[in-house]
Amino acid sequence: MKSLLPIRVLYLLSAAYDGLLGLAFLVAGPQIFALAEIMPPNHWGYVHFAAGILVIFGYMFLRVALCPLENHNLIIYGILLKVCYVGTVGWHWLHGGLPDLWKYFAVADAVFAGLFVWSWLVLKPVAMPEAPAFNR
Repeated sequence: MKSLLPIRVLYLLSAAYDGLLGLAFLVAGPQIFALAEIMPPNHWGYVHFAAGILVIFGYMFLRVALCPLENHNLIIYGILLKVCYVGTVGWHWLHGGLPDLWKYFAVADAVFAGLFVWSWLVLKPVAMPEAPAFNR
């Protein structure tokens, strides 16, 4: 691996994207729903919980950006987060009635998921060299 810079930039962007998105929904959820003309859920706790999860993942992505090799093991959780969101939105998108706002986030998350898989594959041989035969 010649340079970790592209991977660091990827995870800094992801940290900002997820962290700021989470903070936005924590602080201004009602305004975002109103602006997007989306009916909010029956309780704001659902939005706040999901937003808090995004802030937590944003912090995790920051940790990966700062120390990609040492935190390589965290990347799989980011991949799973993105696949879960894209799969959920994709399912509801195919079956109709999904507001556009969620589709934009799903497209962004699909791109992030692909880039996370790439970074995981690039870092894996460096971060996790093959174990000795007696350790397999």
